[in-house]
Amino acid sequence: MDISVCIKEVPDVDAPFSVQDGELAFDTDRVVLNAYDASAVEAALVLTEEHGGNVEVVTVGPPGVTETIRKALAMGADRAVHLTTDDPGAYDARAYADVLAGYYADSDADAIFCGKQSQDTDAGLTGPMLAALLDRPYAANVVGIEVEDGGLVVERQGDAGSEIIALDPPCLVTCSNDMNNPRIPKLKGIMAAKKKPVDEHPAAEFGGAATTATTVVGYEPVPEREPGTMLEGETGEMVEELVQRLDGEANVL
Repeated sequence: MDISVCIKEVPDVDAPFSVQDGELAFDTDRVVLNAYDASAVEAALVLTEEHGGNVEVVTVGPPGVTETIRKALAMGADRAVHLTTDDPGAYDARAYADVLAGYYADSDADAIFCGKQSQDTDAGLTGPMLAALLDRPYAANVVGIEVEDGGLVVERQGDAGSEIIALDPPCLVTCSNDMNNPRIPKLKGIMAAKKKPVDEHPAAEFGGAATTATTVVGYEPVPEREPGTMLEGETGEMVEELVQRLDGEANVL
């Protein structure tokens, strides 16, 4: 089974940051492979190691994403595709999906794996949009994947519990980071990654210029929560007072 994985470079959310004049200001310029995408790469590697096939990684981004691409290759991916753009900030989820759909229009991949969301926006929209544009069956928020009879059987976390879904290729899956622990590249993999092919193409070849439909107008710190109220007294009295507060003050009864 040949699997293509969409990956994205994102700011290291563990690095200290603050909101200054409506902008996010990080104390460091550290960038990392999106954690959800790393789980998608790991899932693809496990399946191809067990059942054969190849793993490709695809990213849209500026020249600086090379190190993130090499990390995915060092994990074990066979090849990479870099759809280059000078202004990734001009792309929203739909713009990314448009470019990727243009690339995958002629792809022979049996399955496309994406992280269920990216750590910088947490939107979780690109994967489902890409599936819709390609008219592929898909499952989102997947926590387990198996190959059966040439297709995929996935377990996804739904609103009402787990769901088991069978997908015939070509299909698309968005992966949760709860499904595995991505491997840490070893020295042998890091050295091998330097010799693996990375094909570069201008993103505009596949999706035209960025056509973002959404704009971030600014950031604000999360408002501080008001301190809670401690009730004192006998249990019956506290319950009665709590009910009165929920009804009269919070208006939730």
